[in-house]
Amino acid sequence: MFTKILIANRGEIACRVVQTARRMGIATVAVYSEADREARHVALADEAVFIGPAPSRESYLVADAILAAARATGAQAIHPGYGFLSENEEFARRVEEEGLVFIGPKHASIAAMGDKIASKKLAAQACVNTIPGWNDAIDSAEHAVQIAREIGYPVMIKASAGGGGKGLRVAADDQEAAAGYASCRHEALASFGDDRVFIEKFIENPRHIEIQVLGDAHGSVVYLWERECSIQRRHQKVIEEAPSPFISDATRRAMGEQAVALARAVNYQSAGTVEFVVGRDQGFYFLEMNTRLQVEHPVTECITGIDLVEQMIRVAAGERLAFTQDGIHRRGWAIECRINAEDPLRGFLPSTGRLVRFWPPEQTMQAAQPMPAGGGVRVDTGVTEGGEIPVFYDSMIAKLIVHGADRMDAIRRMRDALNGFVIRGIASNIPFQAALLAHPAFVAGDFDTGFIARHYPHGLRPADVQHDDPDFLVALAAGIYRRYRDRAAGITGQMAGHAVRIGHDFVVVVKGEGGAHRHVPVQVEVNGATHVTVNGKRYALIKEWSFGTIRVTGTCNGRPFTAQVERDGLWYRIQHDGLRIETMVLSARASELLRVMPFKPPADMSKFLLSPMPGLLVDVAVEPGAAVQAGQRLAVIEAMKMENILTAAQDGVVKEVLARKGESLAVDQIILSFA
Repeated sequence: MFTKILIANRGEIACRVVQTARRMGIATVAVYSEADREARHVALADEAVFIGPAPSRESYLVADAILAAARATGAQAIHPGYGFLSENEEFARRVEEEGLVFIGPKHASIAAMGDKIASKKLAAQACVNTIPGWNDAIDSAEHAVQIAREIGYPVMIKASAGGGGKGLRVAADDQEAAAGYASCRHEALASFGDDRVFIEKFIENPRHIEIQVLGDAHGSVVYLWERECSIQRRHQKVIEEAPSPFISDATRRAMGEQAVALARAVNYQSAGTVEFVVGRDQGFYFLEMNTRLQVEHPVTECITGIDLVEQMIRVAAGERLAFTQDGIHRRGWAIECRINAEDPLRGFLPSTGRLVRFWPPEQTMQAAQPMPAGGGVRVDTGVTEGGEIPVFYDSMIAKLIVHGADRMDAIRRMRDALNGFVIRGIASNIPFQAALLAHPAFVAGDFDTGFIARHYPHGLRPADVQHDDPDFLVALAAGIYRRYRDRAAGITGQMAGHAVRIGHDFVVVVKGEGGAHRHVPVQVEVNGATHVTVNGKRYALIKEWSFGTIRVTGTCNGRPFTAQVERDGLWYRIQHDGLRIETMVLSARASELLRVMPFKPPADMSKFLLSPMPGLLVDVAVEPGAAVQAGQRLAVIEAMKMENILTAAQDGVVKEVLARKGESLAVDQIILSFA
């Protein structure tokens, strides 16, 4: 067994590998860029080596720097995590040539599965179900149209070297096939340096279900059941669960056996994932193989009790798998939510900056530790409170994982954990995750990969949130307000005849758009519990909460709850199960006066182009005096490995350019003005 390994990655996965290595008695070496000097993975590892500037192409993607760090520290093996160099066959080969061990599959296996065209051919040879299509590179738009007609629309045009949704188009007719072919080639060449594309049948209402496999150097290969990954936004997974609520045991076994057959065909030695697209009839077809550890690996660890990082290390050290297929049992249900730095209320724009508050829910299970019998909550993260979310890397803040007795128990645990996850200073997608978990179709298991695009086409809007009982938030606001009034009434030294008097009848004002507030009469009584009556319904609240804290726990009518409450002057912001309201609690007279107060509309900013997010201004496409038309490209902002193109909302003339190319922008910073 190794005594020291280097982790060629950052963030939560680097921290995750450290946890297992520490339990196994293995020392760890972290690498870090300029942006990650104070990062959590650097503090957790036994040693850390600086490898370059903040951009990943100058640090985490520089093989020479990583290999030099391994030599300098005496590391015997390198764990690549996921992303960066994890599926780079050249890097894996160089690690082996340096006399080190790559904690992952052999470079030949990576090469065999890294090319989508070659991997589909290999899968077919291994008797793995493949989607009908043309698996050779297509040389013209006319050829693409001909193939699409033969296969039958709709078809999917895909880049051979693609991934993450890049170089992928769906075509429903000849025109879309020709246009999709051209755009896929252009996008693939720009992103991957490889413009080859192929075509396959598009499976309507598809599910994305993947099988976790594990192989050793002695010929043993097993599968560790499946993960349901159909909840995706722009081909990026958002929620993952294990097992799948859709497939039957017979389908599950058939998929597992085919995944093992493919792994054997490429002599696979490590943890890997075979991804399938599954139709409504449970017909399944090979999509691709990820020759690395997956982001969503914790849900498999929860239901099997097997530490996948430990198994990767043991296999890389030459050990045999300590279990056979019959020894891999499935217990309970696990769900993972990816907590990302993005604002769902602003079209999922990236959000960067300092984590002013980072209070994850209480953890009752840990990575690299046995799963508790009663289930629990786990948080895998690479950040700490006070740290920065940089613009140079992906948007993931943390992974929130729960394990329950069954799917409904896991959903309940996840909703409660999301309610208690406090992040401030930057926006996060927690409200969106909470809304997804509450959607009736998700709860029923009735979804496919188009679920988010279908139900949330414009991001998250307040009207999209389906809360079980919105009046509960009104009652909670009134109950918290009563606590503040009780404290005020208890202050000593109040003048006789002018002491604070607390009534029972109030009005909770719920803020609305354009000053159209909703006024809700409530009655509040304190008798052991705080009893609030809203619209004829009585809420008995027992709260565990202190002044100035955000997270509120307690019971409502005997049922436990977790919510978040913040006070901002006279307003109270209440969050629960994805619904967020801003309220003010007033007397009946004050409520009447508020109704007749004039509303001051926000300033008209239509003459300015504002930065919708923090990021790097990589291009300004116009100059002062230029006439622009609606939809015309004006500027490009780069944030979290994504380019965001800003276009003109209407025709106009550019008056002045107020930001320079290469400048770091803040949210709502003015880029240019119009005459």
